[in-house]
Amino acid sequence: LVSLFMSDLMVGLVVMPPAMLNQLYGRWVLRGDFCSLWASFDVMCCSASILNLCLISLDRCLLITSPLRYKLRVTPGRALALIAAAWGWAALASFLPI
Repeated sequence: LVSLFMSDLMVGLVVMPPAMLNQLYGRWVLRGDFCSLWASFDVMCCSASILNLCLISLDRCLLITSPLRYKLRVTPGRALALIAAAWGWAALASFLPI
């Protein structure tokens, strides 16, 4: 949940202010090279948010379908690895193409 919070917070603090400026002025008013960086952060934060929601859904599914094996399957180390993988995939999908 903390990872989901961080991705949504980054959307609100990093992605939305330039998007609001873009909507208000009808054009990109910031430096031109900042546009690519902003687009990358937009894709990364939104992708990380979606992937975190998927991980939370998987966690809840594992807890409901096999509650006795849940603590054996979902260890803190595995949970951290999955969260790191979600952020890594989001970063690769957003910054690698640009």
